[in-house]
Amino acid sequence: MLSLKNKFIMPPIKTAYGNTNGEITPKHIQFYVRRAKYIGAIIPEPFYIDKGLRELPVQIGIHSDEMIDGLKLLAHAIHQGGAKAIAHLNHPGRMANPVIKGNYFLSATDQACENGGAKPQIMTKDEIAKAIELWKDAAVRAEKAGFDALELQFGYGYLVAQFLSPKVNIRTDEYGGSFENRSRLALDVFDTIKKSVNIPLIVRLSASEMLSDGIQAEEMIELAKILKDKGVEAIHVTLGSVCSTAAWYYQHMFVPKKKSWELAAKIKKNADVPVIFMGQINTADDIHELETEFNADYIALGRAMVADPDFVGKYTGQIKDIIRPCLACSDGCLGGVKTGRTLHCLVNPEVGEDEYAYSVTQQAQKIAVVGAGLAGMEAALQLNMIGHEVTIFEKEQLGGQFNLAYLPNKKNSLKKLVDFYISQIEKRKIKLINKEAEIMDLSSFDGVILASGSKPIHPQIEGLNHYVWAEVLEERNLPHNKNILIIGGGLIGTEVAQHLLLAQNKVSIVEMMGQIARGIEMIEGKFILQHIKEANVPVYLNTQVVKVEQDKVFLEGDNEMILENIDLIVLAAGMKPFNPLEEELKKQQIKYMLAGDAFQVAKAEDAIRSGRLAAIVMA
Repeated sequence: MLSLKNKFIMPPIKTAYGNTNGEITPKHIQFYVRRAKYIGAIIPEPFYIDKGLRELPVQIGIHSDEMIDGLKLLAHAIHQGGAKAIAHLNHPGRMANPVIKGNYFLSATDQACENGGAKPQIMTKDEIAKAIELWKDAAVRAEKAGFDALELQFGYGYLVAQFLSPKVNIRTDEYGGSFENRSRLALDVFDTIKKSVNIPLIVRLSASEMLSDGIQAEEMIELAKILKDKGVEAIHVTLGSVCSTAAWYYQHMFVPKKKSWELAAKIKKNADVPVIFMGQINTADDIHELETEFNADYIALGRAMVADPDFVGKYTGQIKDIIRPCLACSDGCLGGVKTGRTLHCLVNPEVGEDEYAYSVTQQAQKIAVVGAGLAGMEAALQLNMIGHEVTIFEKEQLGGQFNLAYLPNKKNSLKKLVDFYISQIEKRKIKLINKEAEIMDLSSFDGVILASGSKPIHPQIEGLNHYVWAEVLEERNLPHNKNILIIGGGLIGTEVAQHLLLAQNKVSIVEMMGQIARGIEMIEGKFILQHIKEANVPVYLNTQVVKVEQDKVFLEGDNEMILENIDLIVLAAGMKPFNPLEEELKKQQIKYMLAGDAFQVAKAEDAIRSGRLAAIVMA
């Protein structure tokens, strides 16, 4: 019986905090202990059950008895923090990482993943038996290491799901064809492990792969009924496939959050089994709805617990503070792991660094923060938490240029971040002066953080006198039914392009580099590029605008031509730091730090991290 102090469970999220030996590291311990105090249970990142079946080179291993001592440390640390520890076991099948030397690739059939990956070998019955043995041995090790329960990965497009899915599994033996045959591996794995350990078993299922020919809810209800009869503790209901429907797999902000809740409720009702609800659960209102409308048995808080380790404590009132919101953007978490930087978080600059609570300073200083974009607001908040007296100077609105970030299609969740900072500034009564700071305003302060942001780069183009910038994203400035040229195809340029297309404009993009959408988070980039392709947007790569004459634009490079009848030019050729007060601060020998774009133009995550670092150094 799974007995938790509350219904909240942190599901597995890849951290990349390990090493190539699969060992537990101090960074793992710190990350999970930081999140164990208020939550009922933690499921650490997926454990690989064979060294040739890794998704990440630095994933945690449970593939040999040598790993048990390290896993004991992890389970003990989670227990000391106050939560139960649940081991997540997974065989990726064809989704083993093809970049990792020594990996091998097996599946129900020899179909490779549509999104790329190695072509797998069709599993023989002996290989199926060996895989089940790997699962069993891993389960026994997890119990010896002190884990309180196991979660078996039967969904998300991994090996068991590859057998369950009629799209992937076209076998003609007793493991293919009918639902009974396609579910045989799942039940064999469950039965074998059930006989081998004395701790509860949770099964993770994709209620739907969100594909017309993939796994569907009706069959997963039947599987859940069978698992219930066999003694499953709970079904952890997910959506999507890592291979085919990544946006649903990652529960990205581009997909509606309640779809997974609805299907979880359907399985709960029809199979009469306890269910773990998941999917963009990142606000107190979400939890209230799950409890009152869906009667949720358990609630999985994944990236919400990355964004705010104290989410549950704040929700339950044990901590009197505002929840730092997960934006479901995948930029720092998925983006960090995919790029080899380890798990980070756009909104929480402590993730991936040393996570600790500040001690209040004994010597409070008066610190001015110039600019209230993300970097400035984070710096002000951190300084206030340390105990300094903070004054913010901002001539326009709080949030700075990030107020444009949530205007493009399906990105409204980003607004929660600005709202969070505004609420914190108000709650903590941080002084705000609505004016552009001048050097005379700063002379009485002990230190200054310059977070004055950035300005657009203006390329030297003959005749380019009339243009707009990203302010076209605002409703009051949004053109309709115009022929528009965008100079620059990076993050800003492509997001603006998509937004303008939705307003029935004809759009062209000129990019001096060899590709567009550089630096955009993986899932968002795929959506934007697909939209641009479907709209037949002319994209001129390795090309520059050299001259503008009224409604004519002259191009040179790979595309030497003249574009005619251009109604509007949008300049998105990049940004440069804007810090006009720096030289005066140097002259007057006033201590200062640069933060955010004022120091180096980068992404939102970097701006927030920069603000935190500036505050720590200034303090």
